[in-house]
Formats: sequence, structure tokens, C-alpha cells
Amino acid sequence: MRTYREILSLPGTLAFCLAGLLARSGGAMMGIGIVLMIRALYNSYELAGVLSATEALTWAVGTAFLSNWVDRRGQRKVMLPAAIVFAVAMAILIVLSAFHVWPGWLFIPCAVAGFTGGSPGAMVRARWNHAVRDPHLLHTALALESTLDECTWVIGPVLAAALATMVAPEAALVAVIVVGTTGAFIFYGMRATEPPVLPISGADGSGQGKLLLLLPGIWPIVAASVFIGTLFGASDITVVAAAEAWGAKELSGAVLGAIALGSALAGFGYGTRRWKTPLVTRFAIGVPAMAVSGSTMIFTWSPLSLAVAGFIAGFAIAPTLININALMQRIAPAARLTEGLAWIGTSLGIGVSVGSALAGWLIDNVDFRAGFGVSIVAGGLAVAVALLSLSVIRKAAAR
Repeated sequence: MRTYREILSLPGTLAFCLAGLLARSGGAMMGIGIVLMIRALYNSYELAGVLSATEALTWAVGTAFLSNWVDRRGQRKVMLPAAIVFAVAMAILIVLSAFHVWPGWLFIPCAVAGFTGGSPGAMVRARWNHAVRDPHLLHTALALESTLDECTWVIGPVLAAALATMVAPEAALVAVIVVGTTGAFIFYGMRATEPPVLPISGADGSGQGKLLLLLPGIWPIVAASVFIGTLFGASDITVVAAAEAWGAKELSGAVLGAIALGSALAGFGYGTRRWKTPLVTRFAIGVPAMAVSGSTMIFTWSPLSLAVAGFIAGFAIAPTLININALMQRIAPAARLTEGLAWIGTSLGIGVSVGSALAGWLIDNVDFRAGFGVSIVAGGLAVAVALLSLSVIRKAAAR
């Protein structure tokens, strides 16, 4: 606890940490909010999965674009206008869905909202990297952010499920607009802790126009993250389908919250330790642990058993994501750090879009357990990429 108190006592850190938490809280409600709204209004998991995948994919692409621009122009100048466009697009999506228009029209505002959503988590981590110089304290800061990420996933899905099933199908996405936009204006308005724009040149090894993914060590981290995101996307929509199949759809948010709670507890504890085990080794252990523990959810038979299995599986999630962010922070050039951190969110988002679409189709055409099968396959592919590229990652981290 002492290290957490130490980092939060630094000037401005507590304020931007809390504001960043509010800014990204809507993201935890987005996927399940879309699924629950479309399932209720259009009676199709396939359409719900494809729309959720569209939002996740365009968010991934947009995050990469916006973060690159942030490194060149600054967080406030880029992200405040994006937050306004996001809110308007989400409002249009809700209105069109409520009037039950032709499904094809829904993809336009969904894509615009995804593209302009941005990654507040990457922006917060970039501020921590600017505010903290001690590598051990930075490890704690990254752990704190991953823990807070998971806290949003503890509360967000539960709140979204409650709003969508007890108030109105659109209510969860209305909450996304209110929470996300309010947090964005507060967070991006904090100029004192905003990282300065650094010149991008060949001196830092990045190259003005060179694609960040081409730099050694970055592409395998991004590739592994894509498959991890696929695991997440398939699991999210399958949990909703499984709960409905068991006659307890209203408990789907609680099950997702149990997964996130296990992850949050693990992330908090992980950040309190000063690890002697090399970062790359911890990455190599964490990815298989996450894949194996996540595969147990296919064997569950009730919402309670699924929540227990998910809670246990969650203990491998936050530590693994902390390691991935730490590796990116170590490998990416300083002048392109926001872009590098955002690529993790981008790759996860791409994976989520693929996992949601595949699982949604299989759920409608086979059953919900086929959706969990997508998660198992994706976990295996993440393990393969991580282990086969260890030498490349190790060399890049050493440099």
C-alpha cells in the first residue's frame, strides 16, 4: 500500500487518475450495452455480435489514428473534439435503434462512435510515464491503472445489464454517453499533467513516417494482444447467451463483473510487489495461465458456476495486461509512447471485434458453448505467438 500512496501523492496524479477512471468507465458498458439493446429490439445475437464487433474494430482503428495524432498535437487538442463526435454518434445509434430502422443504418453511427471513442487508458498511462521516473513506482502505477480498468468491468457490465433489462434496452448506452463525455471533458481539461509533445525524428529510432509495428519487439506483443482480445470478445457475448439459456439473463452482468473482480484483485496485489523475475518471463507465464484458466468456462452448468470459473480465470488477466503494457512502455520510442500504448488497446479491440462476431454467429447457429470454443482457440493462438516470439521480445526489451 505504501507504494500506491507514494505515487498518488505526486502532484496532480490523484486528480488525473480519478478523471481518467471516469472517462473510460463507459467503455466497460459499451459492448454489453450494444448486445443487450440489439438483442431486445431486433431479437438477434448475430446482429448484436456484428454491431459490437463493428464498434470494437472501428475503435481499434480509430485509437491507432488518434493516438498517433495525440503524440504530435497533444491530448486536449485531439481528444476533446473526438469526445463530442462520439457522444453525437452514440445518440444517433440509440435513436435509430429505438425506431427499429433497417439494421444496415445502424452500422454508420456505430462505426463513427467506435472510431472517435479513443483510449483514455492509454492517455492516463502516458501521463503516469511523464509523472513517474522510478521504474518500480511506474510498475505500481501501471498495476493501479490495470486494477482500475478491471474495476470498471466489475461495475460496468452489472450496471449495463440492470439498466437494459430493468429500465429500457437503450438505457445502458445513454449511461455510456453521460459518463464517458463527462469524464473526457474533466480529464482532457487537466493541462498541467498533460505530457508535452516531443519531436519525432530518426534520433529516437522511430522515424517520422515509419510504422510503429515494424519496430522490433512490438509486432509480437500486438499480435498476442489480438488473440487475447478475441478471447475477451467471445467470452463477453457468450456469457450473455449462456445466462439467457439458463433463464437468468439479468445475471449476465454479474458474471462478467465476477471475472473483472478476480482480475482487479490480482492486479492490485501484483502492483505491490517488486518482482525479481524478468518482465519477459512473467509475460511468458501469464499468457498461458490466462488461456488455460479461461478455457474452464466451457464446462460450467449455471450462472453461479460460470461466475466462480470466471472469477478464478480473472486472476490471470490483469497481471498479464500489466506485463504487456510494461513491455510496450519499455520498447516503444519515448516520442511515440502514447501510440505504442494505444496499439495494445487497438489490438485488443480488433480481437474483441473478431471474437464477438464469430461467437455471435456460432451462438445463433449452434449453441452458446460453441462461443466458449472460440475463446479456447484464441487463447491457444495467443500462447503460441507469445512463446514463439520470446527471443525477439527479450532482445527488444534489453535494448
